[in-house]
Amino acid sequence: MFRWNDEQLMVRDAVRQFIDKEIRPHVEEFEHGDTPPYDVLRKLFATFGMDSMARDRFKRQIEFERTAADAVARGETPPEKPKREGGFDPSMQMIPIIELCRVSPGMVTAMGVSMGLTAASINSKGTIAQKERWVPELLTLEKIGAWAITEPDSGSDAFGSMRATARRDGDEYLLNGQKTFITNGPYADTIVYICKLDEGNDPAERKILSFVLDAGMEGLEQSKPLRKMGMHSSPTGMLFLNDVRVGRDRLIGETEDVPAGGRSGAKDTFAMERSGVAAMALGVISECLDLSIDYAKNRVQFGQPIGQFQLIQEKLARMEVARLNVENLVFRYIEMVQAGVSLSFAEASAMKLYSARAATEVALEAVQLFGGNGYMAEYRVEQLARDAKVLQIYAGTDEQQIIAIAKDLLRE
Repeated sequence: MFRWNDEQLMVRDAVRQFIDKEIRPHVEEFEHGDTPPYDVLRKLFATFGMDSMARDRFKRQIEFERTAADAVARGETPPEKPKREGGFDPSMQMIPIIELCRVSPGMVTAMGVSMGLTAASINSKGTIAQKERWVPELLTLEKIGAWAITEPDSGSDAFGSMRATARRDGDEYLLNGQKTFITNGPYADTIVYICKLDEGNDPAERKILSFVLDAGMEGLEQSKPLRKMGMHSSPTGMLFLNDVRVGRDRLIGETEDVPAGGRSGAKDTFAMERSGVAAMALGVISECLDLSIDYAKNRVQFGQPIGQFQLIQEKLARMEVARLNVENLVFRYIEMVQAGVSLSFAEASAMKLYSARAATEVALEAVQLFGGNGYMAEYRVEQLARDAKVLQIYAGTDEQQIIAIAKDLLRE
């Protein structure tokens, strides 16, 4: 795959028309007016039938899982998991991400954490009952989800420095702790809360458990949105838990005996999140390049358009190289999904590392190309530069991506 086909281009153009009508005219409200993005995202899902498709896919998934569970209960060999349906095209999920990121990258973060990270955490490790209870409404954005792992004293060392705890109290658990930088935290209806099982043992030896919480539970407080450098259309907040009482039905998988102490599920979620950053970066890079080309053609200095100067041409050329490289990473990912091949953790980290750096560099060069105008909020490259920077921080910093890649390369 080296370019979008006709069907994909039709979808892309339709998504662009929706964005031009429903989002571009209201960017200021989302960026500076504290308007949550969820209603317009729900409208996007409904317009393109993404909510109905998500419900149908989930229904088929659960039907298969019930059939497999019944076979095991009868002592029979469970059926093989069906391959992806013919005609499935992962680009139909990537195109809206790319196009939204040209205008409002924060919306993609809000959407991805809800229907991606939160739903995926429950869908991958939860029981059938738990999946039916929480996943469908997350996949359709009827309810908003948050995935809570980061704490005030733990960033890159998410597990080692984790202080949030679950303590057994009879047949239930009491949850305590703080979480910060939680996307959708202020407005989340459903929260996956990751913590350590406190059995009076050394914190380093404690199991990692994940629980599903609902907004409004006694002892759970969700902060107001935090002020931050960029991604203003993605509400971010803190969570405070004080003796939040939950039953085993809220423990994902309903068992404490989880693989690798519960770290594997979180690691899988990180890998999925990292691969998605490339699509976000492609949207940012493409928009910055288009804006820079137009400005270079029309901005006149020293009696000629600035695009005639070689230093400006070099900037544009480097932007195009970055766009092509990130686009190729996205196309490779699409082909791998179609072939049923998963990215390794190192591949996902490499994809994220390069794409995040490229997006940030291109956005900052766009600001430089625009000069003083680029520093003004009136020109959109200012917003894109602020938004791009967090791609190098969340889902694992650049430094953590390098460690993940190197460890995999050096593994014997």
